[in-house]
Amino acid sequence: MKQDVYAVIFISTFSDTTEGYLEMVHQMEDLAKKQPGYLGIESARDKKGITISYWESLEAIKAWKQQSEHILAQKKGIKDWYSWYKVQICKVEREYEFLKS
Repeated sequence: MKQDVYAVIFISTFSDTTEGYLEMVHQMEDLAKKQPGYLGIESARDKKGITISYWESLEAIKAWKQQSEHILAQKKGIKDWYSWYKVQICKVEREYEFLKS
């Protein structure tokens, strides 16, 4: 039986200040890995940043959003790092990939 997978898609643009951002990203990734229901993360940044984290349930996503250190990071992001962001939560219905060898 295939396990359900949910994706949290975080799309953002930076403000003029990014001091301390990378350190916080690493802290949050390490913390997320310890959360029940965490399945993985992918990220890319150019003019916009896109980070997708994967979770096994909507409850696990809700618990992560309410995690106290994550709340502090969210507040810091709003105050200092982001000029705009959007969050989308989706159920992954199908997945496939290509790898040229």
